[in-house]
Amino acid sequence: MDTTIGSIIEMIVFAILALASIVFALFVVTARDVVRAAIALIITMFIVAALYILLNAQFLGVIQILVYIGAIGVLILFAVMLTKKEFGTDAE
Repeated sequence: MDTTIGSIIEMIVFAILALASIVFALFVVTARDVVRAAIALIITMFIVAALYILLNAQFLGVIQILVYIGAIGVLILFAVMLTKKEFGTDAE
């Protein structure tokens, strides 16, 4: 089995990105503030794009950035910002 330094570093970077993706995805689900959840979702999508690029699927990584982060992420943030209801507070 030919394990070079480059492949070991690549596996370490993959493991770090996978762990960060799981952490931010859990934060999206458990966040009380909608704006913070949307920002964590955008960060998760950036990490998924980095994983695509790391796995030699550069086209999917670029499409992930353009479509999901550029369009859907901004759409979610604008929808949250333009609503009149106040989110994230414990009003009694």
